[in-house]
Amino acid sequence: MLRNLSVAAFAAMVAGIAIIFYSHALIARRWPLVAVQVGAVLLMIAARITFGRRSFHAAANPTAGGIVTTGPYAYIRHPIYAAAIYFVWAGTLDNFSWAACAGAALLTAGAFIRMFSEERLLTGRYPEYAGYMARVRRIVPFLI
Repeated sequence: MLRNLSVAAFAAMVAGIAIIFYSHALIARRWPLVAVQVGAVLLMIAARITFGRRSFHAAANPTAGGIVTTGPYAYIRHPIYAAAIYFVWAGTLDNFSWAACAGAALLTAGAFIRMFSEERLLTGRYPEYAGYMARVRRIVPFLI
């Protein structure tokens, strides 16, 4: 059930990006929002490097090797999803349209569904993940 929901949420995220792209709202133009997008890309790269050679799973399957709590994961539980959310909202806000907002909302909803699904699966596989969840916020350090 959770894996199927996660796959559907991933599809929603891809659809959201496509909507934003075809609305010509993916890339920001004003420097403060470009800075947010550059920061999001750097966050995603740092998270991917920290995560290591573990593979991506469309169904949000927990990977072998334990939980990662270093690098960006020391401050944000889901830095890759956070980076995607930061990136698309910066572009959407700079190139506002209702279609782009719908796409950004779709991506955000899909990312949150995946986060919740992954957290349930990770807690089941790695009981220490519950303590990590209590210490580290989901997408905004110290806040959310």
